[in-house]
Amino acid sequence: MSAADFLDYSLQAGMALALIALVLGFIRLWRGPVLADRLVALEMMTNVAIGFCGLFALQTGVAAWLDIALALALVSFVSTVAFARYAGAQAVKSGGKPGHD
Repeated sequence: MSAADFLDYSLQAGMALALIALVLGFIRLWRGPVLADRLVALEMMTNVAIGFCGLFALQTGVAAWLDIALALALVSFVSTVAFARYAGAQAVKSGGKPGHD
């Protein structure tokens, strides 16, 4: 087996594992049970998508996918902070712990 074949198999395995992680994250996002679980699932799915963009950039040799991954990471950070502030505000309103419905 050559190094190119090994890299190709590794990239395919990484993409398959990323797809499985996305599906599992979507299930957690859908089922909850509390807001904090959904926030963590959304963040994990975004990180997996960023990794997938990196793997795809390696496989295709198109560096633009790395720019997409960078933009997604920046948007993900801002959205996570905003969603966490929303969860904290909801907890203050209800008098409970953050993330509990």
